[in-house]
Amino acid sequence: MSAQASLERTLEATLFAAEEPLSVDALAAHLGLPDPAEVRAALAALQRHYTARGVHLVERGGRWHFQTAPDLAHLLRREKEQVRRLSRAATEVLAIIAYHEPVSRAEIESIRGVQTSAGTLDVLMEAGWVSPAGRREVPGRPVVYATTPEFLDHFGLASRRDLPGIDELRASGLLDPLDEAMEAAMRFEPDEDGDGAGEADENLAD
Repeated sequence: MSAQASLERTLEATLFAAEEPLSVDALAAHLGLPDPAEVRAALAALQRHYTARGVHLVERGGRWHFQTAPDLAHLLRREKEQVRRLSRAATEVLAIIAYHEPVSRAEIESIRGVQTSAGTLDVLMEAGWVSPAGRREVPGRPVVYATTPEFLDHFGLASRRDLPGIDELRASGLLDPLDEAMEAAMRFEPDEDGDGAGEADENLAD
């Protein structure tokens, strides 16, 4: 057996037994490999191998794990899963965080034009899709929020670069053509001083 094939088998077993997704660096350290490039190459080969299988090897937010092939997932659900329904406020806040992270609560409120209750952020954090990501170095040092690997995994995104643009959302029917607030939120750019008083405020104040 070649060294490449042996490494692929070892990675396969490691990821199968892992309790959570693992990064390339974590896998390299676990296997005692000095060159993460070897791990990345072997993962790419494994990913190709599993493309037509019942499980897929996927990368979400820089971490790798096995998941059921999307077209077979329904076979493993014994009961119909209850769809997680977010309020309009929570949906808006999640979109703002996803497209502008890291972002503070004050910036979120500036984009939306209304106050954001702590409960709204709590719902997103309980879902595992949002978490605190440090503090902004401005007066008051407000907490900033960002999406999590669980957010990427739930929505089938490899990274934030895969987030759909406004035109894609509108074409798919996921963005109401009259929903100017959401469009403004996605286009919003905070001021350099971090206070969130960007150009979108003028649109939301109407």
